[in-house]
Amino acid sequence: MALVRAFFCILRGEGAVKEHLAEAVSAYGANVMLAYGGGSVKKNGIYDEVKSILEGAGKKVTDFSGIMSNPTYAKVQEGAKLAESEHIDFILAVGGGSVIDCCKIVAAQARTDKDLWEMEMKEHKFPTDVLPMGAIVTASGTGAEMNGGAVITNEEKVVKAGMADAAPRFAILDPACTMSVPRMQVISGAFDTLSHAMETYFGSSDEDNVSDDVALAVMRNTVVNMKRLMGNIDDIQARGNLMWDSAMAENGILKVGRVTDFQCHQMEHQMGAYTDCNHGQGLAVIHPAYYRHIVKDAEEKFAKFGREVFGVDTAEKAVEALADFIRECGLPTKMSELRSKAEITPELLRNVADTCNIIKTDPRELTHDEIYDILMECM
Repeated sequence: MALVRAFFCILRGEGAVKEHLAEAVSAYGANVMLAYGGGSVKKNGIYDEVKSILEGAGKKVTDFSGIMSNPTYAKVQEGAKLAESEHIDFILAVGGGSVIDCCKIVAAQARTDKDLWEMEMKEHKFPTDVLPMGAIVTASGTGAEMNGGAVITNEEKVVKAGMADAAPRFAILDPACTMSVPRMQVISGAFDTLSHAMETYFGSSDEDNVSDDVALAVMRNTVVNMKRLMGNIDDIQARGNLMWDSAMAENGILKVGRVTDFQCHQMEHQMGAYTDCNHGQGLAVIHPAYYRHIVKDAEEKFAKFGREVFGVDTAEKAVEALADFIRECGLPTKMSELRSKAEITPELLRNVADTCNIIKTDPRELTHDEIYDILMECM
């Protein structure tokens, strides 16, 4: 797999957009695609600030708007055509994981006539020529700004899956950009961070692996700062801490020296192919049920997770502490609370289970039938 990255830098802290954006884009051409989602960046003033800085730096700005949660492959193609027609030199993604993920694939599709889905999924080949891009994170949790992977929904094939193309050349983590994000979206994003660290930790590693200890620290810090936000959702320091937790969970450090277990993410991703449920909230529903199935397969690691993150002393108590924390956060605990426009039925869950990608890793490999059982326990 070839991911193109000339260099990468993190610019973080309150005021980072104003302080660093002009210099960060100075190395790239004049035509900039400014990509964003449903328009909240215009309401909260971030769009105007970013566009003003870009134009002040001599850039011609072309908007690419309307990137949805669970970005679609059709939206990728729309962005790629726009990038080609406007002779775009650089893509700036302003948003959360959905916007950043979409732009990663746009950056590659704009530089090739090949269909990227067919190329990656069938030929298992990856592009080496991509448009350079950067990211301003306005909703943290996915860690999308830290790597070249992206999750895209192919509506025609009814599959939501990972692709790998362009990594951002820089990422700006300014907690001030997150202050208008609603409470539940902030908490949902933070739970996605917790899930990334948990799923990495419960993968296969050697004893006393430093990556385990870092993962436990990230999980503990994520829980601490989520609790701070439950007390004061406008705590900008806690929001900034969670942005860094999100980055740490997906910058590759926790994955060094291990095979990761992302089975819960695979289940939720395929849920996203059949429904429009929020990603972090879907993970919150599935995680406890999944962990009750595998807790005996990694009892020592679950016990250590319980001690280090929640202060409990057994593997089983660790799983229940996680479930209690999810309830404390006000996150959904069953499928009926996910507010999906699609009705979640046993038949839909059977389709999700049968098409779910199975991870062949520790703690152990599931079957499609066991995945169905887990999903049904979440009803």
